[in-house]
Amino acid sequence: MSDRPPGQPWVLHVDLDQFIAAVEVLRRPELAGLPVVVGGRGDPTERGVVATASYEARAFGVGSGMPLRVAARKCPDAVFLPVDKPAYDAASVEVMDTLRGLSWGGVRVVLEVLGWDEAFLAAGPGPGRDELGDPRAFAATVRDEVLAATRLHCSVGIGDTKPRAKICTDFNKPRGVSMLTEETWFEVMGERPTDALWGVGRQTSKKLAALGIDTVAQLATSDVRVLAAELGPTMGPWYHRLGRGADASPVDATPWVPRAHGREETYQEDLDDWGRVADEVRALTRRVLEDIDREGRPAARVGIKVRYRPFITVSRSLTLPEPSNDPEVLAAAAVSLLDRVERDRPVRLLGVRLEMTEPEGGY
Repeated sequence: MSDRPPGQPWVLHVDLDQFIAAVEVLRRPELAGLPVVVGGRGDPTERGVVATASYEARAFGVGSGMPLRVAARKCPDAVFLPVDKPAYDAASVEVMDTLRGLSWGGVRVVLEVLGWDEAFLAAGPGPGRDELGDPRAFAATVRDEVLAATRLHCSVGIGDTKPRAKICTDFNKPRGVSMLTEETWFEVMGERPTDALWGVGRQTSKKLAALGIDTVAQLATSDVRVLAAELGPTMGPWYHRLGRGADASPVDATPWVPRAHGREETYQEDLDDWGRVADEVRALTRRVLEDIDREGRPAARVGIKVRYRPFITVSRSLTLPEPSNDPEVLAAAAVSLLDRVERDRPVRLLGVRLEMTEPEGGY
């Protein structure tokens, strides 16, 4: 299998710098240069986690996923703001529309949206490397166009595969341009730990370490048969390719289609009445049902998440006898899953997830 997508000489990864915090600063210019933390309802005395922190707040050790109370201890002078999803949705649309309108090598770019604040870009079919010119020059154009259209800054990674472009974006943040190719891969990445790779998390890194694989170079030169036996016939070879930064998949403009929707609620006071827990699960199910109804597809599978005090989390799920968007059927299924969890501790968070049937034509 080729290390690179056929006919696609360069891939750019565009990543907005401190996106959520930057959107908030645009709305409140007086916050520029101050430590800003966005999360929950913006009250650090309440339960909630950090959605994002400005670079000024990160200098104090504040990071995404951190409890707001911990963030307040680390940075007591930070400005705390509530999450405003519609504002971030609108800003993201503006950014992606700007990227989608760009041309490279005389042809319109292909855009693959990864989330609110990041996307892959590639030239459309046709031009080769020489015809495209210097990718760093185009990366600078991308940054300039996004800033002019949205007043938001971004960083750009350039690679000959998606993983290489994605990984190197962080090398020069904020507002930077970096490049990583097959020729420089092992020089730059070889001695880094495996969790420096996009797609290798802490748990996978531990599994690899148990096999004597600690670095990217060791992963790239490991025995793929051992990886397949220990990590699965699909994931093992995939991690082996990832160790080389290899990925033959092209940038794909096909719109992302969600498989499921979910809702979670963190309670300011622990729930120790399981009748109340069941009521909250029903309420969450109704909220998620509204989300899947907008997709026009019924639920085929129901799942719940229960987080006890302090932070022990369990999840349970079941497949429905037949797909449904009946609120009573779905709520009853979700509540039935509570019979499969322990009821000996107070509950601080509940979540409900509804997995939908495939859209017509499949995913």
